[in-house]
Amino acid sequence: MADTWLRSFRTALPSVRLAHSDDAVREWFSCVVVPQYETLVAEADGFVVGLLVLDGEELEQLYLDPSWWGTGLGDRFMALAKEKRPDGLSLWTFQVNGPAHRFYERHGFIAVERTDGIRNEEREPDVRYVWQPERT
Repeated sequence: MADTWLRSFRTALPSVRLAHSDDAVREWFSCVVVPQYETLVAEADGFVVGLLVLDGEELEQLYLDPSWWGTGLGDRFMALAKEKRPDGLSLWTFQVNGPAHRFYERHGFIAVERTDGIRNEEREPDVRYVWQPERT
């Protein structure tokens, strides 16, 4: 999972510095993410090609191996996240990540807050998105 996360982060966000070393990211996945959060992965040929991490109604992580971008896997993960959290979801993404903004907005998320990045470890300006299901 961590290696997929690292490949995706570096490819999608080349201008954003990683706040931690690769080994620290791997340890964080092993010791924090997997034991503490609801974690789902997609595998192909024995390798993790995508990951979805939920913490309550917070979508903590949604990353795909770059070779899987544009395949519909992200859409399947989003449908699964909404199924698991039918009352709504929220998430943060970096302001420089235009493709992520388009992806989330296509899935009904609305930007509700922008910050200068003071609260994230990368110190990168970010944006908070919220999805609420339509009530009929």
